[in-house]
Amino acid sequence: MRLEGKKVIDLVSKDFEDLELWYPLLRLQEEGATVHLVGEKAGEEYPGKYGVPATSDYAFDDITPSDYDGILVPGGWSPDKLRRYDQVMEMIHHMDEKEKPIGQICHAGWVLISADILKGRKVTSTPGIKHDMMNAGATWVDEAVVQDGHIISARRPPDLPPYAKAFADALAEQ
Repeated sequence: MRLEGKKVIDLVSKDFEDLELWYPLLRLQEEGATVHLVGEKAGEEYPGKYGVPATSDYAFDDITPSDYDGILVPGGWSPDKLRRYDQVMEMIHHMDEKEKPIGQICHAGWVLISADILKGRKVTSTPGIKHDMMNAGATWVDEAVVQDGHIISARRPPDLPPYAKAFADALAEQ
């Protein structure tokens, strides 16, 4: 399994987009990666936007970003909550500085905007935050998946298969 030994943070908060959290998590696990759900509290059950819950493995304060090889930020309404945590910003900054894969889909671009790491980057997202991404200095394109270095972005759930593959490929290259 090509991702054996790789560890990934998958951020979780209330109202995450169910498929955008679970599809990449399961896809990476299928290839041998360890994926930890990380939320504000450890052992907390967070409801998905469509009712599928997820229980966090760890709290933000329980992990050390340098112990991980990448990070996933699911969409839904949770990115608006996640970007308010200093610990989440620290995780994103660490991954960006070390050029480790950062996956964001749909509204997850809000987290990268708040981390101020999009200037000069080519990305995609749900069209609903297109102007937010552009105002943060990114070049926004309407494509299923965009990879600019270590940042992998996608628009919405129908783009999950190529998004998860692109993230897994980037992780395998680490």
